[in-house]
Amino acid sequence: MSQQNICIMISIIAYLLVVLGIGVWFSRRNKTADDFYLGGRKLGPFVTAMSAEASDMSSYLLMGVPGLAFLTGLADASWTAIGLIIGTYLNWLIVAKKLRRYSSKIGATTLPAFFSERFKDKSRILSIIAAIVIIIFFVPYTASGFAACGKLFNSLFGVDYMVAMLICAFVIILYTMLGGFLAASTSDFLQSIVMTIALVIVLVYGVVNAGGIGAVVENAKALPGYLSLSNIYVPETGGSEVYGAFRACSMLAWGLGYFGMPHILLRFMAIEDAKKLKLSRRVASLWCLISLGIAVFIGIVGMGLVKNSVMAAPEDSERILIEISKLLSQHGVFAAIVAGVILAGILAATMSTADSQLLAASSSVSQNIVKEKLFPKMTEETTMIIARFTLVAIAVVAVFLARDPNSSVFGIVSFAWAGFGAAFGPVMLAALFWKRTTKAGALAGMIAGGAMVFIWKYGIATLGGVLAIYELLPAFITGLIAIIVVSLLTKAPEKEITDTFDAVTAMKD
Repeated sequence: MSQQNICIMISIIAYLLVVLGIGVWFSRRNKTADDFYLGGRKLGPFVTAMSAEASDMSSYLLMGVPGLAFLTGLADASWTAIGLIIGTYLNWLIVAKKLRRYSSKIGATTLPAFFSERFKDKSRILSIIAAIVIIIFFVPYTASGFAACGKLFNSLFGVDYMVAMLICAFVIILYTMLGGFLAASTSDFLQSIVMTIALVIVLVYGVVNAGGIGAVVENAKALPGYLSLSNIYVPETGGSEVYGAFRACSMLAWGLGYFGMPHILLRFMAIEDAKKLKLSRRVASLWCLISLGIAVFIGIVGMGLVKNSVMAAPEDSERILIEISKLLSQHGVFAAIVAGVILAGILAATMSTADSQLLAASSSVSQNIVKEKLFPKMTEETTMIIARFTLVAIAVVAVFLARDPNSSVFGIVSFAWAGFGAAFGPVMLAALFWKRTTKAGALAGMIAGGAMVFIWKYGIATLGGVLAIYELLPAFITGLIAIIVVSLLTKAPEKEITDTFDAVTAMKD
């Protein structure tokens, strides 16, 4: 192994040891299932903000977004980023505080439990359906994270893909199983810092070696539609095509996904004081704006490096940041260590999402199916054992699904994002802001929104034309319509439900 690879390996191993240490440290603080899955609602504002954004910005921030910008220019990546920035801000602004108050008022510690308790669903059907939706979309989502880790080590060190993927999966499983929500949230906070450092270093190094910002812009201008928001560069033909308003709106719809993301909504439920959510909102929104802006520009800078023959174009555009890091590592020991930090950032982006997904998926099975429906009288000790066993079992399934090294990170993430956004987003908004919402309406919206994601992507969108849009937009609208129609056609909620709604609405900080 070369000296530069040894230095990179040292940086990455050091990072993994720190993350494992966090898991061991917090393992002592998990006394109950509530501690394990929600940290006892003790998160501070900065950890809440940054862990939410780190768990949100998975490997698509450091691989998917730069890769998309590198391949086709500004349009696709920028409209997606704008949608995510707007969605982040609105989620923190209108959902966070009320969800924190409501979930605390009704004693809900998971998203499925929130839906059941909100509508006084004694049958727990809402909770079970929500748990099934989480499993359907989170297991392959987690698998894509494991796969990204395997790809990273395989491309850097020539380590067998399966071996690398299994080692990374083991580390993620171990610290999450030991430390639970607090370990995941604290490590996510650390990972957000590592991701930020990685983005800034790659941007500065890339711009300097591409000949400066002027040279980057001039190279990009030479490609038709590359720097336009109304046209898109087509690498297969070397030309461009119109990027219509309808297509732009469908990419902006990425922002709708935030209203239904279990691993992000759990952070809102876990903050120690609702009054501190304003600070969290500002920190999270600013970080989202800066990180996504840099990620898009890194893709453009990467094209400048290729055009100036500083580096060869990667076979997979999602590896552009990895290739720039490898280029940096050739400038001596210190540069190689810095490159290792950057590559640890990619690992961090993947791990910060995978740990949160494992917790959300395992809580859905252990809490909302096993305990609530099958064995409601389980002791806290037994519940903790089941929680950890479930987490490992789900991770094993994800590892099995991740055995294919050719899966697309961005493709899997976008589909899972649409699934959660459409199945849970409309229900969450209705549950928090429309008193007339009924249990039947919530159930209809959850099923209709989730089903339409599959129907649109694998059916309607294949017809092409204006119908070939991101499935989240039509599925979200379908779910919202289903909630409204079914709620109005069914009996109004009981007084106990509406009284609780009014009590939460009247809460003041």
